[in-house]
Amino acid sequence: MQRIETLEHVYQGLDALCAADARLVRVREMAGEVPLRLSEPGFRSLASIIVSQQVSRASADAIFGRLIRLVDPLDAEGVLAAGEDIFREAGLSRPKQRTLLAVADAVAHEELDLHHLCRLDPAEAMQALTAVHGIGAWTAEVYLLFAAGHPDIFPARDVALQTAVGHALAIDPRPGEKPLIKLAESWSPWRGVAARLFWAYYRETRGRDAAPVTGLPANPA
Repeated sequence: MQRIETLEHVYQGLDALCAADARLVRVREMAGEVPLRLSEPGFRSLASIIVSQQVSRASADAIFGRLIRLVDPLDAEGVLAAGEDIFREAGLSRPKQRTLLAVADAVAHEELDLHHLCRLDPAEAMQALTAVHGIGAWTAEVYLLFAAGHPDIFPARDVALQTAVGHALAIDPRPGEKPLIKLAESWSPWRGVAARLFWAYYRETRGRDAAPVTGLPANPA
């Protein structure tokens, strides 16, 4: 697996995608800058993605910003030691509190190695992540996409991606999860770059960033 870890890798993937699917040439032109969005593997990165579940990017940014100020450092031990009042002050819902605590407990008891699973086959890594309470497929896919730098992950459950693909490719109504999974198969082995492309397209056409919060950047690009 070639890890997506530089902007050159993103450009390589974009070139390959446009060569394979001519429709993406216009999408690339309209998307403007396609960021790398690589983050350091670990608890903080996964926590930021959990915060991003089912809320707008602006809300996720605000909640995560409060959380990292209240729990410093934001690691498994810090979360396990934090009281309910801190979570409430950060603005976390009870389900997200439970998920963060479940992840922290799994990490603290060495039942979940967030660095090691980045080197696993994606199916095996997905199984390990989704075994933790509150971690669904979207959260696991986004972690593998941005923390593991996996080149061929496409989070088809993401509403912004569904909206962007529907708008860009004139699909009405927008494709749901299953049709989008099928459509994205043609973008393999660069589906991770295709996801970045369509998030960038959404940003440019909708005027707001909808890509998930990804914690502490490994690279500012």
